[in-house]
Amino acid sequence: MKLVFLGPPGAGKGTQAEKICEYFGIAHISTGDMLRREMREGTELGNAAKAVIEAGGLVSDDIIIGMVKNRVNEPDCENGFLLDGFPRTIAQAEALEGITAVDMAVNIDVPAGGPNKRTPYVQRLRSRLSYIQVHQGHLRKVRRTPVHSR
Repeated sequence: MKLVFLGPPGAGKGTQAEKICEYFGIAHISTGDMLRREMREGTELGNAAKAVIEAGGLVSDDIIIGMVKNRVNEPDCENGFLLDGFPRTIAQAEALEGITAVDMAVNIDVPAGGPNKRTPYVQRLRSRLSYIQVHQGHLRKVRRTPVHSR
């Protein structure tokens, strides 16, 4: 089984992916986790991504596509996988067609609302915010704790 989860940040893709992957015994492939692993292991693609990130840029489609192509061919993907947040661009979607067939794509939608709406989605995103606080003349980074537990 080869699945793709799409949706905006904070929509619950990762949370649902973990449960589905455990139930079906398939690999969970998160591009963020994959990027961190490749950089930590010092692979060619990881080093290329690290250079871009350290320069303040966004990792190119070519780098992400290369990482996904390598990842879906690893042994733990033999029985299937769930791509969490990939593809994000048309170029990535077109490349995915050349890498592997996908059995199902799921778009996780969230309620629409303006900045004054207090939907659970907006509250969850606000709970993830990091912000700078001035305390007795010193700056310090403060990370709010989530309002829910996984």
